[in-house]
Amino acid sequence: MTTSLQPGAHLSLPSTETHPLSGRTILQIIPDLDAGGAERTTVDVAGALTQAGARALVATEGGRLVAELQAKGGVWLPFPAASKNPLAMALNVRRLILLCRREGVDLVHARSRAPAWVALAASRSLRLPFVTTYHGAYAGRSSVKTHYNSVMARGDVVIANSAYTAELILARHGFARERIRVVHRGTNFSAFAPGAVAPERVQALRLAWGVEPHQRIVLLPGRLTGWKGQRVLIAAAALLRDGGDTDTAFVLAGDPQGRDGYVRELDQLIAESRLQGRVRRVGHCADMPAAMLAASVVAVPSTEPEAFGRVAVEAQAMGVPVVVSDLGAVPETVLAPPQTGPAERTGWRVAPGDAAALALALGEALVLRPSAREALARRARLHVERHFSLEAMLAGTLDVYCALLER
Repeated sequence: MTTSLQPGAHLSLPSTETHPLSGRTILQIIPDLDAGGAERTTVDVAGALTQAGARALVATEGGRLVAELQAKGGVWLPFPAASKNPLAMALNVRRLILLCRREGVDLVHARSRAPAWVALAASRSLRLPFVTTYHGAYAGRSSVKTHYNSVMARGDVVIANSAYTAELILARHGFARERIRVVHRGTNFSAFAPGAVAPERVQALRLAWGVEPHQRIVLLPGRLTGWKGQRVLIAAAALLRDGGDTDTAFVLAGDPQGRDGYVRELDQLIAESRLQGRVRRVGHCADMPAAMLAASVVAVPSTEPEAFGRVAVEAQAMGVPVVVSDLGAVPETVLAPPQTGPAERTGWRVAPGDAAALALALGEALVLRPSAREALARRARLHVERHFSLEAMLAGTLDVYCALLER
């Protein structure tokens, strides 16, 4: 297995006059462009392709990020990419073949399983290079599900968004061993920088969330789904309250995405824990840099492995203490004892599902002295800048495209 980038690489894209992708047409396919790491990466890569002089097409059903895609020069092609119905997927193969012929597509890049099966069939029919990015852990508890997931390892190149993900692919789909490339998810450190966020943006969010001026905020950014750990944070909030914390608000910032039953469960848990007014759901947040800066601590208490952990990187970039579950790719993104000494810490790692451990770490982070907080922020920012830049991710991805097209 090889990697496209060395740790710490900060690469700029060549000019459009010399870039080998100039004049090429690259199509990415993804169910929607609403929110999430895969969706954000799709838009970022489209922008880099445009900058390199290529045509950047995205076949997707639509979503919040379409406007940004178009502003960066990408082309939205409305396509029913979210369908998992076998008959609809078979029809989508024919539809995608016609689309690729019409648009003169040179390479197809799939970022989700159902559209990846469609894209695999279309690419093989047209003899086009086919790339996949393994964005998630994709649990497979049956042979049928494992086979369904395997499409993400069937690209001519399989991009893993972390070393953890690469090892996961090897364990589950050993046939892909020679085709895996590690390209860490990248963060835009120009946008995620404390100095780039006007105080008015932070104040607007605090007002929208109903947070009192004296209250500190523990923020959990992430869609409302069980494995993101909202239940664990609520339990930790109750423990902190019982321990004497009276001035911290706990903000769950994320879209329920139709999970009405889970929303009702969370509301009931908040009520039963007597945390009304202290734990609040605020829905989707479009201004994540300001949300991070509004927070005293960011919590990522996932109960299942994160394939990368974008939120933890963004929080460190903003200089905000972060407490994460110690599983998945987190050890790559957050430095903490015992793997590092206390003086090298960039955050806290706790056992997943352990509300008491989460409460203890949150409590430590909340009472950091200003000098210790500033030192932590400097270390964290340097750590993520060195390893997880947007420029490095874009250069690595475009390198994959170039290598395949040169073949």
